[in-house]
Amino acid sequence: MVNWRAVLVGFGVELVLGIVGLVVPVLGQLTAAVVGGFVAGYIAKGGAGNGAWHGLLAGAFGGLVVVLALGVVGVAGLGLAGGPGGLLAGLGLTTVAIVLWLLLSLPSAVGGAVGAALS
Repeated sequence: MVNWRAVLVGFGVELVLGIVGLVVPVLGQLTAAVVGGFVAGYIAKGGAGNGAWHGLLAGAFGGLVVVLALGVVGVAGLGLAGGPGGLLAGLGLTTVAIVLWLLLSLPSAVGGAVGAALS
C-alpha cells in the first residue's frame, strides 16, 4: 500500500531543495533527490524495499513534470517548425527525456531505502 502522504512530502522536499539547488550550486539536484527520497522513505517506514518504492515515487513526480514540459515543447515546437521530420525529432526528444526521468529517479529510491532503514 502506498503512503501518499510520504510520497507528497518527499516530492515537496525535492521541489524546494531543487529550487534552492539552482541558486546554491553546492547543494545541487542530486542532493535534493536523495534527501527527498530519504524523507519519503523515513515517513513511509516498513523496511528498505518499501522506503525505496516511496522514494522512487517521490522522485518520479518531479521528473514527470520535467518530462511533460519537455515533451510538449519538443513535439509542438519541433513539429511546427520542421513538419513531419520535426515531429519525429520531438518524439525522439520525449523518448530521451523519459529514459532520463527513470534514471534520475534512482537516487531518490536509494535515499528512500536508507530513510526507511533508519526509521
